[in-house]
Amino acid sequence: MIIKQIDISLRSYPRGFHLITDEVLSSLNEIKDINAGMLHVFIRHTSASLTVNENADPTVRHDFETFFNRTVPEDTRLYKHTLEGTDDMTSHIKSSLLGSSVSIPVKDGKLHTGVWQGIYLCEHRNRASGRNLTLTLWGI
Repeated sequence: MIIKQIDISLRSYPRGFHLITDEVLSSLNEIKDINAGMLHVFIRHTSASLTVNENADPTVRHDFETFFNRTVPEDTRLYKHTLEGTDDMTSHIKSSLLGSSVSIPVKDGKLHTGVWQGIYLCEHRNRASGRNLTLTLWGI
């Protein structure tokens, strides 16, 4: 049984949806030794989130951003929690809708995702600093 847990820091990303699969995998050389297991990725922030989705066509990421901006508008008249700016409460809402973690099966030394799936960092702040993730890998 292999169990590994590490914290990694991502560079600052602009607001939007960003593929981070390669950044996550580059921190986990042990994944190649897992025949059957699981990778859990947790973001340690309340104004950004994670999801698994389309990894090939960048228009998907654009459409996600457009959808969330229409669904959760940056209108400070709608929210009380605006101390950090117009994107303050909206970032928390978007993060809650998408979630703070993803779990992905590992099979034969690789993530067992669909052909067109990747891990997204969903950055909801207009000007965010880097984000911190906890990666937990386990398996046999």
